[in-house]
Amino acid sequence: MSHDHTHIDPSSRDKRVALAIWANATLTLAQIAGGIFAGSLALIADALHNFSDMASLVIAYAARKIARRPADARMTFGYGRIEIVAALINYTSLIIIGLYLVYEGGMRIIDPPDIKGWWVVWLGCVALVVDTLTALLTYSMQKDSINIRALFLHNLSDALASVAVVIAGVLILLYDMRWVDPAITIGIAGYILYLGLTEIGGTIRTLMLASPTNIDTDAVIQTLLDIEGVIDLHHVHFWQMGEHDSSLEAHVVVEDSLWDQLENTKYRIKRVLEQEFDINHSTLEFEHSDHIHKDARIYGHG
Repeated sequence: MSHDHTHIDPSSRDKRVALAIWANATLTLAQIAGGIFAGSLALIADALHNFSDMASLVIAYAARKIARRPADARMTFGYGRIEIVAALINYTSLIIIGLYLVYEGGMRIIDPPDIKGWWVVWLGCVALVVDTLTALLTYSMQKDSINIRALFLHNLSDALASVAVVIAGVLILLYDMRWVDPAITIGIAGYILYLGLTEIGGTIRTLMLASPTNIDTDAVIQTLLDIEGVIDLHHVHFWQMGEHDSSLEAHVVVEDSLWDQLENTKYRIKRVLEQEFDINHSTLEFEHSDHIHKDARIYGHG
């Protein structure tokens, strides 16, 4: 089973991320200045979201570089999980920004300020162009990377937020509906919170070494127990070293009569794990049926 959905080489991907960084940095500065001048919280909210995007892009860019380092004596598992850490940082920033914008939007609804509608419209349109460009740059890369997926969702939410900002500016121009600006800000914040809270769970699961969600662990164990010579399994662990790298370790109790055929048994187990469950890394400790651990649990070390 292949998890590689794209054929873009790493250097091209890095260039795309670098281009997105510069685009978001320029846009953030323009929106902050314009938001302050126009008195629009929606513009400033969009700018803060774009700033978080820029920071997220920098983190993701650095993480991609670090993740490609080979394993060494200090990091024997390699550096690939840095991308999971980067995704966690990015989703956390989404949630913090969302909560802040809810607070600020609520305060502005109580006392709506004067807002220059044309500035809001024009800067919102510029932001929409940049956000759409950034989303397109990362779209083809997000299918096989949780790190880049976090960025794509940042950029997608930014594009939608920019549409909302433009709508707010038009309503202010036509009907002097100043309350729309903070109301839309709260709407943007709600969407940001929705993205952050729904996506962060998978990242935390991976960092907590949880079992892969696409693998039925009980089915794996039962399949291995059906292999000739295997009479018990315990101390079983499933986890993901990276986003797509499922791993297993287990103690395997083998029949006395087949103890001299351990290599064949191990080969059959590993073949089943790879072909039926896409588990390509497994560590197996074999136990003779006469020396089995008493009262050992199937999962964990209890």
